[in-house]
Amino acid sequence: MKKIFAIALALVMVLSLAACGGGGDTTTGGNTTTPSTGGSTGTTTPSGDTGTTTPASSGDTGSAGGELAGTYDIVVWCPEAAVELTKTQIADFNSSNTMGITVNATVEPVSEADAATNMITDVSAGGDLYFFAQDQLSRLIQAAALTKLGQGAADFVKTNNSAGSILAAQAGSDYYAYPLTADNGYFMYYDKSVIPEEDVDSLEKLVADCEAAGKNFSYELENAWYTAGFFFGVGCHSDWITDDAGNFISIDDDFNSDKGLIAAKGLQKIVTSTSYVNSSAADFASGSAICVTGTWNYAAILEQLGDNFGVADLPSFNVDGTDYHIGSYSGCKLLGVKPQSDAKKNAVLNQLAQYLTGAACQIARTETLGWGPANKEALQSDVVTSNPALVALGEQSNYAIPQPNIHGSWWDIAKVIATDIKTSDGSEAALKAALQKYEDSIAAVFEMSDDVKNAWTVIGNIGDSNWDVDFPMTADGDVWTSNDAFAMTAASSEFKVRQGKSWDVNYGADATLNGDNIKPEADGTYYVQLDATTGVVTLVPAA
Repeated sequence: MKKIFAIALALVMVLSLAACGGGGDTTTGGNTTTPSTGGSTGTTTPSGDTGTTTPASSGDTGSAGGELAGTYDIVVWCPEAAVELTKTQIADFNSSNTMGITVNATVEPVSEADAATNMITDVSAGGDLYFFAQDQLSRLIQAAALTKLGQGAADFVKTNNSAGSILAAQAGSDYYAYPLTADNGYFMYYDKSVIPEEDVDSLEKLVADCEAAGKNFSYELENAWYTAGFFFGVGCHSDWITDDAGNFISIDDDFNSDKGLIAAKGLQKIVTSTSYVNSSAADFASGSAICVTGTWNYAAILEQLGDNFGVADLPSFNVDGTDYHIGSYSGCKLLGVKPQSDAKKNAVLNQLAQYLTGAACQIARTETLGWGPANKEALQSDVVTSNPALVALGEQSNYAIPQPNIHGSWWDIAKVIATDIKTSDGSEAALKAALQKYEDSIAAVFEMSDDVKNAWTVIGNIGDSNWDVDFPMTADGDVWTSNDAFAMTAASSEFKVRQGKSWDVNYGADATLNGDNIKPEADGTYYVQLDATTGVVTLVPAA
C-alpha cells in the first residue's frame, strides 16, 4: 500500500513489538557480521549487573573480561518453540566469548505470560533470564524481579534497538530489560477476489465492498488494543505516567476532545456496518473478506486464501473532507535478568542477555520462528524485508504508537467506546457522551480508595454481563465471597476474580495468577468464593 521504499525505515520503527527474540553472533543464515556495539561476541568490557541488592543495578563492571572466567549454572525461561534454538545460541556464546565464560544453562519452556506471573509469585524460584511481554514491566519492577541496567547495558539497549522497543524497556529514567522482538502489532489481510487493490487505502470503500459481497469485515474493535488505533490516527494520545519504581501516578490522555470526536466518527463508519464482526481471528473460512490481525495468523490466512491472499497496512477514513490513516499499537517482548546476590554472575547474565538480543540471534529467530526483530541491524536484513506480513507490519509502523506501560484497568475502560458508539442513536451528542464516559472512568482510577484497590471482584461472561461488569465480593478474613449468585452453564460461562478492578492481579483456573478463565463443570447457580492467600477459587452452589 504505502511506498515500499519506506519499508526499511518503517520496520526499524515498528518492529519494536513483540514475539520473543534475541540476538547474538551466530546465525542460521542471515547477517553473519558481529553486532557493532558489543555484547554479542562477549569480547567487550562487561556492561552487566554488578549490584548485590534487590533490585540490583547492572552497571558496568569496568573489569577485564578474564575476571568473569568460570562456569555458571543458570536457568533460562523462554517459550517452548524457542527452547532448542536458545540452547544452540547459548552454546555458541560459550564457544565464541573470549572471557573464559562457560554458561551451564537449563532452558525451560515457559511462555512470556507465564514467566511474568511465575516471577511475581516467587522471584527466588524464577529463571535467571526470562522472556516476557512488555506490558508486564511495571509489575516485575514492583516485585523486584528485574535487574536495573547500568549505564553500559542501557547504552547497549539504546544504541542497537528500534525506538519503540527502547521505550518498552524503560520505566521512569531507567532501563530494566533487553528488547527481544518487535512484531506484536496488527495490519490488514484481505481477499483479493472481493477487495480490489485500488480500494485498500479507504475504509469507506472497504466497508462498501464487504457489504456488496455479503462478506464480513473482521476487526476486534470492542477491544481497547484495536480501538485505540482510530484515536492515534487523528493525533490523540494516552500516556500513563510511572515513577522510577514502576507505580502509576497520572495519565495524560486526550481521547475526549475535538480530535477524539473525529476518531469516534471514524469508528462509527465500521461498527454500524452490517459487515462488521468483532473478531481478530483468521476468519476467511467463515465468510470474511477482511481481517485485521497480526503475524500470528499469517500462516492460517495464507492457507485459507491461497492465490487470493492480500496483505496491507490499515486504511484511512474520511471525516469532513480530511483523510486520517488508522493508527495502531506496537508492542514487543523483552529479556529480563533476575537480580542476583553474586555480582560476577550478574555481569555474566547481562553479557549473555546482550548476546541473545544482538542482531544475529534475532535474525536467526526470524528465520526459524518467524519472529520480528527489535534490533535495527536485523530489521534491515533480507529475511525481514522478504516476509509480506512483516513488510505490512513495517508499513503500518509509520502510524503505530509503541505500547507503553498501561494501567490494567484501562483495557476495560477503553474497550467499551466502540460498543457505546455501536449501540448509540448515532448522533454527535451520543458520540460525545461515549467519550465523556471514557474520561470519567479514567479519572476514577486515580480517585479509587484503598479499600476498592484492595477489594476483589468477579468479572466474566456470567449473568447478563460479558466481561463488562465487576461484581462485588465481601471478605471474611482472607476468604472473599461474591455478593450475588450467578446462573452459569458449563457450555458458555467463564470468569475470573481480580483485584482493584484491574487486570494487574487476577486469578484464573488452578489458582493461577493471570491463568486461564474459570469455567463451571456443571450448570447451576453459584456464589464465587476466593481464598486470597492461596488463589483458590471455588463455586459454592446457591441454596
